[in-house]
Amino acid sequence: QVQLVESGGGLVQAGDSLRLSCAASGRTLRFLTMGWFRQPPGKEREFVGSIWGNSDTKVYADSVKGRFTISRDDDKKMMYLQMISLKPDDTAVYYCAAGLQSTIPIRSTRAYSYWGQGTQVNVSS
Repeated sequence: QVQLVESGGGLVQAGDSLRLSCAASGRTLRFLTMGWFRQPPGKEREFVGSIWGNSDTKVYADSVKGRFTISRDDDKKMMYLQMISLKPDDTAVYYCAAGLQSTIPIRSTRAYSYWGQGTQVNVSS
């Protein structure tokens, strides 16, 4: 079992940077795929990016590629999402997630068994 807690959200202006953190407790994260998703107001939850377990391989949504960077520290049981050049379209509740690697596509919410409660990011124009 894994418990995830996000932090670091807030209100920023377009062009600003923000770093989200995801603190995990429970089993080791080392072999879990970790991901970030977001849910904009009135829309479905969408994939932001993921990082494979026991690897540095990362995948990003096209909408954030080059602006967002995922990192993880398995010893500290932490994952981070560094966001730069934020846009109003980045406004959403951001969720961290974890799951065992499987045949389910990594961009699907179904690939993740564990979810945090979310942290709100608001980007004003």
